[in-house]
Amino acid sequence: MARPTARQRGYGSAWEKARAAHLAAHPRCTHPGCTAQAVHVHHARPHRGNMAVFWDRSLWRGLCAEHHNRDAQQRERRGYASAVGADGLPADRAHPFLKDST
Repeated sequence: MARPTARQRGYGSAWEKARAAHLAAHPRCTHPGCTAQAVHVHHARPHRGNMAVFWDRSLWRGLCAEHHNRDAQQRERRGYASAVGADGLPADRAHPFLKDST
């Protein structure tokens, strides 16, 4: 089955206007420690076609391109992000490497 188009998933002109307003009001990335400009509005909870979740602005997070395209997308697909901390260990506590193997 083919994936619906972006417009069919809710990303039409109403979304573009709401997205622009959100980014104007929240111009910085909300990822901890990041001060880059937010360029994406990420749904903190995947909406999976549920329009009530899609339009719930309390779930919207402004993210820079790096944190949206790397961390947020990986978390949705895999359940964890692959970012590494300064200590060389995975920064995401949900990463399988950090799971207790006992």
